[in-house]
Amino acid sequence: MPPPKKPDPPHRIQFATNSLRNTTLAVDNDKFYYEIVTRFWHPHLTKINKFDYEARVVTCVAEIEALPKKEVKVRFNTDESEGPWTKASEFIKCDGSNVGGTFVAGDGIEYRWKTHKRYLQLVKSDDEDKVPIAEYHPYRRHFFIFRMSQYAWLEVKPEATAALEKIIVSYLLVERRRRQAKIRVKLEHQ
Repeated sequence: MPPPKKPDPPHRIQFATNSLRNTTLAVDNDKFYYEIVTRFWHPHLTKINKFDYEARVVTCVAEIEALPKKEVKVRFNTDESEGPWTKASEFIKCDGSNVGGTFVAGDGIEYRWKTHKRYLQLVKSDDEDKVPIAEYHPYRRHFFIFRMSQYAWLEVKPEATAALEKIIVSYLLVERRRRQAKIRVKLEHQ
């Protein structure tokens, strides 16, 4: 009898930069390749583009609009049309004063971002074991000040790849909120 099949390894989706507005996310073989871009002529609109290498097609899968003094809005697009704008607070339900939040993916499963050792993890809301489906790993620098020795990356399990666009958009929103809270705390202590 052959041994049981090993589970597929998680996808390591690497960030090209530390920016939340202009970066790319890709795996080594470019099976998943996303471009997050904010053009200078639309400084309040961030687009998440997906590049399909086999078909040689770039499609805009989502947009985040962050106008000054207005609530952040999110839109998910399909191949045929652009989706409706929804408030980011309706897409990701906040956990009170915590940085994380919950959202429902297209497959009907509710996910929750939480902080673990100061970094973000995505778990299924109904999972009692709190096994991470996606986990953020921060970048590292040589001697803490020089060039990056390791780029930041998201570790995403294969069962979550169906909801990858919503995971990326929710990560961008939660990480933006985490960074703003961090700046707010620094300003209060000065």
